[in-house]
Amino acid sequence: IYWLNRASCPKPNEDPWRSSCGRPGRMSTSRPYGSTFGTYQRQGNAQAGEAPQSSFTPGKRKRLNLVAIAINVLAPWLLFCSVFAAMSFQLHYMSAPLAWTSVAAGLILAAIAAFLAHRTRMRDADPMWYTFACLAFFLATVLAAFLGDMNFWYNMQPFYDIENINTYPSVNPAREKGQQLMDAGRVYFDEGVGLDTSKAMAFRNLDRYCVAPIVSGQEPLSSYDFWAVGVNCCGGTTADFRCGEFNNPKARSGLRLMRDDQRPFFRLAVQQAEAAYNIKATHPLFFYWMQDPVAEVMKFKTDGFKYALIAMTTHFAFNVLCVTGAVFAFSKLGHEF
Repeated sequence: IYWLNRASCPKPNEDPWRSSCGRPGRMSTSRPYGSTFGTYQRQGNAQAGEAPQSSFTPGKRKRLNLVAIAINVLAPWLLFCSVFAAMSFQLHYMSAPLAWTSVAAGLILAAIAAFLAHRTRMRDADPMWYTFACLAFFLATVLAAFLGDMNFWYNMQPFYDIENINTYPSVNPAREKGQQLMDAGRVYFDEGVGLDTSKAMAFRNLDRYCVAPIVSGQEPLSSYDFWAVGVNCCGGTTADFRCGEFNNPKARSGLRLMRDDQRPFFRLAVQQAEAAYNIKATHPLFFYWMQDPVAEVMKFKTDGFKYALIAMTTHFAFNVLCVTGAVFAFSKLGHEF
């Protein structure tokens, strides 16, 4: 037994305490104390400041934090959908400050995630998913606020404006005055009403703002209060009006212009027409000339919901792509994910 132990003993330069051999008169440390010593040794190395072994060290299994991954896939997308809906639809129309409160709430969530990332880092833990959540919340909030606000101004606000004001049938420009229809949203004119393109006019301020009076027959009116309008749909000549359904013989309706930023330029065009044709427009109302105003109003609503669906679907795909990239990036950096 002595010679067998001698054969398996370490060389003179080897550490006898790391060997599995035993010596006469000494206790062997190979079993069962070797594993316990290794445990205390790893703990001692960690206390001494050595970097702990990553889960990506060769031979180790990579651990997936499925809860963190699921939260970072769903939470930013749900935040985006909530803020986008608040900025696009009825809430924004009824109370704009309340809609912007949702944006502030999204930014607060991003700040909370940043605080949790900082606290986790101070505790010597891995803050990577908190950091990712902070960036994802911030980006989702900013994108939702910007895209939702654009969808509201270009699609949903015109729809809500038209739906909340009156519809007038059988309007005759020779009989009704502009002051009588100040709350008009959709107007259906009498038989024989059309555009007088011979009195069309344009005012140019970067864009060309085109107007033409809506008249009944060929008789001159005491006040031309109903005007068809359009942007960049007429040439330099005064009678060149090609806006809306100007060449549709069945068009005999008007959809009210609701954009406050364009109304002053159309009013200047009417003033030019008054001076050029020696006519009077006491209280001009502006309309888009068309056959079916209801279909046009519903198009605003349809486009608003369509763009909302596209935005939400695109953000979900983008967020999934970002989470997938983060998983691979964390694996390359050696973080436990």
